[in-house]
Amino acid sequence: MKNITSFDVIIIGGGLAGLTNAIHLSKSRRRVLLIEKNSYPKHKVCGEYISNEVLPYLNSLGINPIKDGAKQISKVQVSTTKGNLIKGELPLGGFGMSRYFLDSLLLRKARFNGVQVLKDSVDSIVFKKDIFTVQTKDSGSFQSKITIGAFGKRSVLDLKMNRKFIKKKSPYLAVKIHVKGDFPEDLIALHNFKGGYCGVSKVENNSINLCYITEYNSFKKYKNITDFHQHVVFKNKHLKKIFEESKSVFKKPLTISQISFETKKPVENHIIMCGDTAGMIHPLCGNGMGMAITSARLASIRILQFLNGEIKTREGLEKQYFKDWNKEFKTRLKTGHFIARLFRSQAISHIAYSILKIIPFLLPKMIKFTHGKYIKPI
Repeated sequence: MKNITSFDVIIIGGGLAGLTNAIHLSKSRRRVLLIEKNSYPKHKVCGEYISNEVLPYLNSLGINPIKDGAKQISKVQVSTTKGNLIKGELPLGGFGMSRYFLDSLLLRKARFNGVQVLKDSVDSIVFKKDIFTVQTKDSGSFQSKITIGAFGKRSVLDLKMNRKFIKKKSPYLAVKIHVKGDFPEDLIALHNFKGGYCGVSKVENNSINLCYITEYNSFKKYKNITDFHQHVVFKNKHLKKIFEESKSVFKKPLTISQISFETKKPVENHIIMCGDTAGMIHPLCGNGMGMAITSARLASIRILQFLNGEIKTREGLEKQYFKDWNKEFKTRLKTGHFIARLFRSQAISHIAYSILKIIPFLLPKMIKFTHGKYIKPI
């Protein structure tokens, strides 16, 4: 019988949550296998803005985005579908860095720490006699005491595990491009249009990231993206100006569909879920990347306590992580969905705009509800 290579932890998915877990756990000299189906580096559909709340933690892992060229962001603009602007300060501030660059930084650190990185896809995950056996497509089987699910918004593995959210069809799709043009480095803008919104901010190479999410039913009425821009997106004068006065860096936009904001469970089939695999905040609130990194910290701390014997049982580990996750993110998610609904309705968003114009300090307070406090370093 062929011997199966064993690890302390197997991480499925090498995005922000997966890579951050890998660095944290390997820093404590745990044997970690990270399985990622795509090659690095890779552009991804993402807002590419991260709240500064994660900086102390990232720095303690040996990652310094600001030193490596991230754009520091301190201001926010939000416009209604009619183009009415609300301006404010970001309570903690944030930074802009492309996933292409940030994932590469994290990958280098993970490999430096001794993480084994495998380019392959996972066919199955079996939990038996307190051990996980992970079967890959091309590289055979691997075993571990702990398995982390960090395989993104929607995966074949979600289907195989029969996760509840995957059964519901999602009405959303997202589009992203990088462009060159004139835009303030210290600003993130969130511009609404009928059926969606677009985030705008600069990243490390002076490109402007334009990433929007919209309802599929709104999009499919038009023959292509250009047509959709002309008839829907450009109805917001701010977006029209940015798109028309900039030049695309990409040959064509990146797109993803079936984006789900349905409730997910942070632990399923004894797998510790992190990042978008555990739950997604609405992108209008602009902090999904921060949540992914924070969830990795929560998971890694509890996993190390379990492996070190401080948490005595798997049930204790799962209950504690579930409790931690809800404490950190439950209110954020609810607030995020509420704010998204607020700005999707033209009538309600006009009322909200009028109130925020009169009481402008409410905008930073709303942002605080979808962001956390500075995360303690390890």
